[in-house]
Amino acid sequence: MLALRQLSLTGFRNYSQRSFDFSGRVTAVCGPNGTGKTNLLDAMHYLSFTRSYFTRPDAASVEHGGRGFRIRGDWQSGSRSIVTTCILRENGRKEFQVDEVPVTRFSDHIGRLPAVFIAPDDIALVNGAPDERRRFIDTVLCQVDADYLQTLIRYTRILQQRNAHLRELSANPSMPLSLLDILDEQLSVEGTRIHRSRKAFMAILLPQVLDFYRLIAGVDEGLDVGYQSQLEATPLAGLLQEGRRLDIQLQRTRSGIHRDDLDLRLAGMPFRQTASQGQRKSLLFALKLAEYAHILDVRGDPPLLLLDDIFEKLDGGRMQNLLTWVCRENPGQVFLTDTHRDRIDAVLGQAGIQYERLDV
Repeated sequence: MLALRQLSLTGFRNYSQRSFDFSGRVTAVCGPNGTGKTNLLDAMHYLSFTRSYFTRPDAASVEHGGRGFRIRGDWQSGSRSIVTTCILRENGRKEFQVDEVPVTRFSDHIGRLPAVFIAPDDIALVNGAPDERRRFIDTVLCQVDADYLQTLIRYTRILQQRNAHLRELSANPSMPLSLLDILDEQLSVEGTRIHRSRKAFMAILLPQVLDFYRLIAGVDEGLDVGYQSQLEATPLAGLLQEGRRLDIQLQRTRSGIHRDDLDLRLAGMPFRQTASQGQRKSLLFALKLAEYAHILDVRGDPPLLLLDDIFEKLDGGRMQNLLTWVCRENPGQVFLTDTHRDRIDAVLGQAGIQYERLDV
C-alpha cells in the first residue's frame, strides 16, 4: 500500500518550518480556520502532481515575506521507500526530485504517487461549467495512462495553434488554407485518440458513479450520468471541415473533444435544476470515489485520499455511509480535515473508525 509517512515543510504558506509523522491509515487534521489544515493537504498534492490543487501560481504558496519553499515527503510503497522533494527557488524556478534524482519533465511524475483530493469548491464539478468535468475526466486518465497525458498535451498545443491561425485567416481572407489543412489533420488524429480513451473509460467509470451515489444516499434516487461528445455522431475530421468557414469568422475551434461534457440527470430532469444541496454533494463524492476506485482497479494500489472539510451539507445518514466506505472498506491512506475536534471525534468514533488526530 502507498503511504505517506513523513511530511516536512519549509516556507510553505503558513508553515515556516514544521515536520509531521503519520503512522496510521486514517489521519484527522483538526484546528480552527486559518491554521493550515488545507495547506497541509495541498502540500501532499504538490508531491503527487508537482503543483497546487487550487490552480494558483507557485509564488502564492510561499510563506508571507519569504522567497521560496521546500516540501519533502517520505513515502512507503510495499517494501520500497520513496523520497519526493518539491522546491521553489528564489528566482521562481521550480524543481522536483524523486530519491534525489531531478525530474526533468514534470508530466512524467503524474501517476507515480496517485492522489484524489476532495475540497468544498469541488462542488463546481456538479454545478459548474463543462470544463470542470472535462478536467475531472483528464485528471483520472492522466494518473493511469501516461500516453493519454502526452496525447492531451499535443492536442492542446495543436488546438492553440489552430485558433491562432484562424485569427490570421480572419484578418487575411486571401491566405491559403494549406496550413489549416495540416492542423486539422493533426488535431483529428489526437482528438480521435482522446475520444476513444474517454469513451472506454466512461463505460467503466459511470456505473461506479451510480453505485457510489446509491451507497451514499442509501436509496436509488434515479440518478443517471451520461457521456456527451460531438465525436459520437461525426468523426472529428468531418466536424472540422464542415465548420471551417464559421470557425474562421468566430476565430475559434467550435468542434472537438474540448467540448465534451457529462449529462447529469435526476429522475429524468437536469440535475442542477432539481437536486438538493445534499444530493449535489453526494454526487460530488460519488464522482470522486469512482475516480479513486478506478485508479485502484488499474494500478492495484490505492491512491492517497485527501478530504478537506467534508462535514458540511450532508445529513447524518449520508455522512455515515460515506465515512464507512472511505475509512473502513477503502484500503488506502486517508487524510481528512475539520474545524471541530468534538465533531470529528464523535462522527469517527460512532462509526468505529480507528484514526490518529493531528491538531494544527
